[in-house]
Amino acid sequence: MDGMLENAKQNRETLEMIYLSKDGQLSQRNIRILNAGEAYILAYCYNRKKVRKFNRSSILSIGPIRKKVG
Repeated sequence: MDGMLENAKQNRETLEMIYLSKDGQLSQRNIRILNAGEAYILAYCYNRKKVRKFNRSSILSIGPIRKKVG
């Protein structure tokens, strides 16, 4: 995961993330990585339109945005 996050940061790529919040809410977000630490990821969240800090242990899935077919 670290290599993908660093690549996305350097190339300013948008990633799709499935995240589980502290209160148990699932959300799907499109983000741009600003900084990736050991415990947290700092990213611009296109859904909330602001910079957010995400706990790495709460990220269920992260990767390039999947293109829709059809």
